[in-house]
Amino acid sequence: MYVLPDDLKETLKGYIGQLVDEPTLLQLLQKERTIIAVGDRVTYTLLKHGFTPVLCIVDFVLERKPYPSEIKRLIQSFTAIHIHLRNPPGTITDELWDAIQTVMSHLDKGPFCIEVEGEEDLASLAAISLAPGGATVIYGLPNKGVVVVKATAAHKQKVKEVLERM
Repeated sequence: MYVLPDDLKETLKGYIGQLVDEPTLLQLLQKERTIIAVGDRVTYTLLKHGFTPVLCIVDFVLERKPYPSEIKRLIQSFTAIHIHLRNPPGTITDELWDAIQTVMSHLDKGPFCIEVEGEEDLASLAAISLAPGGATVIYGLPNKGVVVVKATAAHKQKVKEVLERM
């Protein structure tokens, strides 16, 4: 299990990848085939615009508050294999890590939606680390935009360095 220490919180306010707005995101994703979405708002945005992520990870909370039922309804109606698990805030449990790892080795059987009771914020680290090379991971950065990360060796190394400090 990975637990976020206080001294790493400031580091994670930065990001790995490219920070974009919604129109830029939609344009970038036109060419992508393997899209992994971490977070409710980015998942909703993808589904609303006709994109099918191979994996989405959601917790049905936006910035620690409930959100409009329209978003939840669209995500829950997403035709995917839905996996339910618990993951407390500030952690990546073994259960979450293992679920992401299993999904990544069976992407051809998806799409998948991991529904987290608790918090999915740090799941982007696991998703980048475990994603197949060339996959695109997207996640929201509150009040800033959406981060787009290609699963490259360099990005995986940066994530590994963060995980080693947890």
